[in-house]
Amino acid sequence: MNYRKLGSTGLTVSEIGLGAEWLERHTTEECAAVISCCEEQGINILDCWMSEPNVRTNIGKAIAGRRDKWIIQGHIGSTWQNGQYVRTRDIAQVKPAFEDLLERLGTDYIDLGMIHYVDKMEELEAIPDSPYMDYIRQLKADGVIRHIGMSTHNPAVGIRAVEMGLVEMLLFSCNPAFDLLPASEELNDSFAEEYDPALEGLNTARARLYQLCEQKGVGITVMKGYAGGRLFKAETSPFGVALTPVQCLHYALTRPAVASVMVGYDTPQHVMEAVAYETAAEREKDYATVLAGAPRHAYSGQCTYCGHCKPCPVNIDIAMVNKLYDLAVMQPQVPGSVLDHYRQLEVTAKDCIGCQSCESRCPFGVKIADRMAKAAALLDA
Repeated sequence: MNYRKLGSTGLTVSEIGLGAEWLERHTTEECAAVISCCEEQGINILDCWMSEPNVRTNIGKAIAGRRDKWIIQGHIGSTWQNGQYVRTRDIAQVKPAFEDLLERLGTDYIDLGMIHYVDKMEELEAIPDSPYMDYIRQLKADGVIRHIGMSTHNPAVGIRAVEMGLVEMLLFSCNPAFDLLPASEELNDSFAEEYDPALEGLNTARARLYQLCEQKGVGITVMKGYAGGRLFKAETSPFGVALTPVQCLHYALTRPAVASVMVGYDTPQHVMEAVAYETAAEREKDYATVLAGAPRHAYSGQCTYCGHCKPCPVNIDIAMVNKLYDLAVMQPQVPGSVLDHYRQLEVTAKDCIGCQSCESRCPFGVKIADRMAKAAALLDA
């Protein structure tokens, strides 16, 4: 495993990390197997944005007695209310949720205290002088968090946060598809018609963010490095060609300021597929040749299963329904395993009331209500 400095934080992180989001759907034993495999392979950084209590507990059990081997990104403002994830800046909800994170992870400190999910400029501008930020600053003064970071999908918001001196690092969505998209508070624009030839198609705002972070010593950890797995198949890739995990990882790790890619794993095998990057030949890492001849397509409107669409008024696990629906339509006949997983959900797509409140929270402009209707027609029939 190769290790990199995370900006000016003084932390050294494995260039392949653990994005623990998918552990939310696994047992204690399955979580332990994935985390143990990560540790054995030299992975030392994990991101826990999820507020769901069981996954926090399972991660805590898996790292018990080995807390010092892990650098933890813990999110402040990701809360669990009435059985659902809710993003909020309300201190009455934020504080107990963060204290719950500490308790369930079995630690008295978080290495990277993350300002959770800011994609709109108006929201960012309100944060510095808020009780929410006062709480974060106090946590750092008390040593409960060691460094302040922020997660965002919007490069313009990331740039502004760095310019404000608000953060020491960013968790940012980065892959070859996203980097062609224009900066947007909704992230639902099509690829630009014109590209700066000097950037070879890279959107100028995203290029500036990477360069500014490098200049200012603000490290970047990457989310959505695989674009939710869509880059692995030509029929779902916005480029019309398939990339490999190694190529996706290499793309992200060649951006300025990027220190680590937080990869989501369902199984130890997924861990091994990611850490194969460390021994891959240069020809295996080459994404440029593939992309150079690829057709260009818009990425907007495609779910990456990030979960920010929640909370749902009827408690649909939207990300899981979308994932299972996407898996179902990739096959000529719905696989039995997909139906089995779907039927285990307490609430399914047929229960969607079409309120579209989830769509206002989706970073990628997904027409969720339409997808729920299609999923219901296919999977609830």
